[in-house]
Amino acid sequence: MNIFEALRESHDKQRILCQQLLDTHGDSLERREIFTALKQELYAHSVAEDRYLYIPMMFNDTGLDITRHALSEHHEMDELVEQLEQTELSNTGWLATAKKLADVVHHHLKEEEHGFFQQAGKILSDRDKQQLAKNYLNEYQKYL
Repeated sequence: MNIFEALRESHDKQRILCQQLLDTHGDSLERREIFTALKQELYAHSVAEDRYLYIPMMFNDTGLDITRHALSEHHEMDELVEQLEQTELSNTGWLATAKKLADVVHHHLKEEEHGFFQQAGKILSDRDKQQLAKNYLNEYQKYL
């Protein structure tokens, strides 16, 4: 498995959890559980991805700008999660913020999979891609 395949597995989980979250209603146990699962998934993924994809890419001039952009999107997601945590789950604005989070997540994943991964694939060696996947998966599991 290479780093891109490992990341796509988490991306698929994020897409599913975002959709499940948007299908919930009010201050329900289901909404709480799915939101908690999404927060954990986003956190574990971003910490491990930052360390084992973005930071190595920042050492290459070609990867610097796209890495900065991706990291800013991670920050935007963190801010939306924090906003959701500070809002009552039954508040009418909660679902609107959750929708915005889902939109940012989907946008970020699409950019990574259809742009960033291709550029990173040209920069990283096959050996690097394999090793980064192992390191990413270990870190990801640690934070889940």
